[in-house]
Amino acid sequence: MEDILSVMKKRHSVRRYKNLPLTEEHARLINEEVEKVNAESGFSIRLMVDEPEAFKAGKPHYGSFAGCRNYLVIEGPKKNDELAGYWGEHLVLFAQNLGVNSCWVALTYEKSKVKAGEGREIYVVIALGYGESEGVPHKSKPADKLVKGLEGAPDWYRKGAEGAILAPTAINQQQFRIEPCGENTVKIKALPGPCRKIDLGIVKYHFEACAGKENFTWFEED
Repeated sequence: MEDILSVMKKRHSVRRYKNLPLTEEHARLINEEVEKVNAESGFSIRLMVDEPEAFKAGKPHYGSFAGCRNYLVIEGPKKNDELAGYWGEHLVLFAQNLGVNSCWVALTYEKSKVKAGEGREIYVVIALGYGESEGVPHKSKPADKLVKGLEGAPDWYRKGAEGAILAPTAINQQQFRIEPCGENTVKIKALPGPCRKIDLGIVKYHFEACAGKENFTWFEED
């Protein structure tokens, strides 16, 4: 993967797709990465290719989507919303690095077409494909409203903050706050809002990927 921050900057939510399946090469590479993620996480994420029913690709603008016929099903053990966000975003950025566009989707898909296994939960699906455009950057709150302690902070913390601010969140709410908590400890808090725990996992992934996991630990509340 190229520089992760560059990939984050290129990746935007896309809802209008060319009515095409993924190429065999892209499907193979994404499936291989999905298998690695499942082995490490205990999730059972799966890639659906050339499957038009969940987004009704033949019907324009279903749930404001058009032409979507490929998607990831983020399925895993129950009550693991944060990890669903964390590993889902890993796959979103992996796909973006291949030139595959995406969009996180919590509501506007045909849930009857996506079933969970016993003891598992479908958290979200992630639309994938080749966008009619690359999407547009989301508007962001000021950095100092999202991340404290930036002035005089070490380089790894500032890089992590830059990544976190680029993280996609439900309805672009950015309901998180990050602050230093000791020399190499970082605290993150999810504020009230829809999909807040999934968003927390996405933001954590962005921060870690840019800051380097070797440089800090997350503050764990008792």
